Amino acid sequence: MITNDGHRLAFHVTQGDDRTIVLDSGGGEDSSQWKDLVPKLHADTGATVVTYDRAGLGRSEVVPGPWKVESAVSDLKAGLEQLGVTKNVTLVSHSQAGEIAHYFAKDNSKMLSGAVLVDANLPQFFTDEEIPRLVAATKPQVDAAKKDPDRPENRQLISTAEGFALAHKAFHKVTWPDSVPATVMVSEKTPLDGSPVDAQHWRDAAASFVQDGPGRTLVTAKGSSHEVPKDRPDLVLKEIEEMVATHR
Repeated sequence: MITNDGHRLAFHVTQGDDRTIVLDSGGGEDSSQWKDLVPKLHADTGATVVTYDRAGLGRSEVVPGPWKVESAVSDLKAGLEQLGVTKNVTLVSHSQAGEIAHYFAKDNSKMLSGAVLVDANLPQFFTDEEIPRLVAATKPQVDAAKKDPDRPENRQLISTAEGFALAHKAFHKVTWPDSVPATVMVSEKTPLDGSPVDAQHWRDAAASFVQDGPGRTLVTAKGSSHEVPKDRPDLVLKEIEEMVATHR
């Protein structure tokens, strides 16, 4: 357990060499999302593998109020520093954690040797046209979550919905540092499978991200839903291991 800004967070460490793989879960998910991949990653690479529970999820304490990416970045950085991890980090981020990855990389690029963004939120997707479409599309889900607000995944959905538009207008302007190589994995179905227009915007955003800077690779997870770590663990392992082997 580490402490940051008055709350405690659970970090789970499989100790290895001086390279560190950090696995950051998608929205509403805790560190258990990666439980099947951790031992394989450690065995195949020999690296230290770190997972953690973001505030309000898993064993980590709840932080009331709207979800703020800046707070999530602070929690991750504080946890790694308290674990003595300051360099040679490969950051693996699924879905909502893509936002954390961008802000973290922007301010802490020297800590990172590379990143694997797994069907992750990317700034290029959150345009002035797309944001209101997302707010409208998720309103029924948010309203349903408010009927059972104590469930961790519902609590996070509600907190993320507060201030969503302003937060993502700001996110749209964030740029990934050219010094950090990145593999972008896109699921075949995308998280917006029910809307062909939005799903294509998601794919286009990933392609745009890759074109916008050096050292970036686009990989499609064929046959996968948005839950790529569950549907295509083989491909996730392959891309992480290649990033760890190539960059340090």
